Amino acid sequence: MSDPKAELVAPLETLNNAVLTKLNGLGEYDLRRPMTRTGTNLLGVLKHLASVQAEYFGAVFERPWAEPMPWMSEEAEINDDLFAQANETSEWVRDFYRRSWAHATETIARTGLDDTGTVPWWPEERRHPTLRTVLIHMTVETARHAGHLDIVRELIDGKAGRFDGDQSVPGDDEIDWPGYISKVDAAARGASGTEGADG
Repeated sequence: MSDPKAELVAPLETLNNAVLTKLNGLGEYDLRRPMTRTGTNLLGVLKHLASVQAEYFGAVFERPWAEPMPWMSEEAEINDDLFAQANETSEWVRDFYRRSWAHATETIARTGLDDTGTVPWWPEERRHPTLRTVLIHMTVETARHAGHLDIVRELIDGKAGRFDGDQSVPGDDEIDWPGYISKVDAAARGASGTEGADG
């Protein structure tokens, strides 16, 4: 017999593991350095996801996260949750993420799929979602940011895929990456009418 709750939790747990994997093998600077115009960085995305997870599976279902998160307060500066301060070690951020997931799994275990919580920052008409809705919301949120992590990690050191050995990404022995990039670029130039044009 199928377990609807387990079916919803499994993909979120898979995403949680994949997100943590994206930080493996990098030094402190690479984990923290901004890689986009808006400052997207690996450790900051993890801190953000841990914080959001702690809130959605915490206070929303009357199980508040016990530790202070000043970067999420009304007094915090915008985007304070999207980077790690110099005194916040990468191991601390990783552990925060693991602990927020452990807290979430406890909330999930104690709560029925149709039980409702309260999300004060959502519009009034949607403010009392079920656990099912929150699980779906967090799966979408985590998947979106996992994609950011994929791209940022590839920009840093070329490592691609959801995890080491991900068979959905061809290995260097299976594809000529420079040749593939040239093919993609040629298609882009052909579609835009810029064949033969430089940069």
